[in-house]
Amino acid sequence: MRSLLQFTLDLFDGIGDAEPMPVPEKKFKPERVDTPAAAPALPLKDAMTLARFVHPRATREAVLGNARVAYEFTRGKRRTIGFVVGAEGLSVRAPRWVNLRDVDAAVQEKADWIVRKLGETQQRHARLESARIDWKDGVRFPFLGEPVVVRLDPRHGHSGVGGAVLETEAAEGGEQRTLRLAVAQTAAPEQIRDAAQAWLTRQARRLFIERLDHFAPQLGVQWKKLALSNAATRWGSASSDGSIRLNWRLIHFRLTVIDYVVAHELSHLRVMDHSARFWDTVETVVPDYNTLRKQLKDEAVPRWD
Repeated sequence: MRSLLQFTLDLFDGIGDAEPMPVPEKKFKPERVDTPAAAPALPLKDAMTLARFVHPRATREAVLGNARVAYEFTRGKRRTIGFVVGAEGLSVRAPRWVNLRDVDAAVQEKADWIVRKLGETQQRHARLESARIDWKDGVRFPFLGEPVVVRLDPRHGHSGVGGAVLETEAAEGGEQRTLRLAVAQTAAPEQIRDAAQAWLTRQARRLFIERLDHFAPQLGVQWKKLALSNAATRWGSASSDGSIRLNWRLIHFRLTVIDYVVAHELSHLRVMDHSARFWDTVETVVPDYNTLRKQLKDEAVPRWD
């Protein structure tokens, strides 16, 4: 018999194929208690050494190992206690009939997982902030895994929105790739960003089509349509009708990482889930997909906002 209370663990981190942690069965009596409880008091010297994670809409707190976690708690029409670690912090959602003592016990039981995911999310956010692009002459960003220097060159002959050309130039210590944008030196940051994005999306579409055509025959599938996305938490998706969506920001990564995402989505045209059979399919064309998948999650992607 399935437990009356299960835990659902979610992490919004990329392609979205994370698996839930197994949880031992535990039965609870449906006792309703709605009086909030604060985290236990600690000696001052201990409290000052705790890591602290605070959700902006926190309504409850808990001391979990070496961390004090203030989390968002909500009730609703659901059958399970759910834990979600996102950019803002920890959210805990529970059925209306579960009492708060049992919610607190569930949070403590998953303390190691919660603190680990909060730490990983905090580190990822720090990497993202450090990768924010300051749009001006001389700014750098990665293109196919290698740095490109932006130069504003209104005299450049390639006109129009996103008018640009990529050149290789001599530089101190070797060569550098320079992207010359046909915009004025006085252009606003938004104009520079839009010109660079227009060029990058053209490169992305061209390359993605090339890689889709490369892997589709190997996987025995046919793709019908490509759309570029700008999603914040998803690198790609596939529909059973052969439609593929790929995030244009993948163009920042090395070709091997792009190939993993392309093969991942094409494999869904054969297996529309993340079962063992699906990963076996991916492995037939990208044997080191696990390493590339980790790189996709760990590498900082430039912030365009």
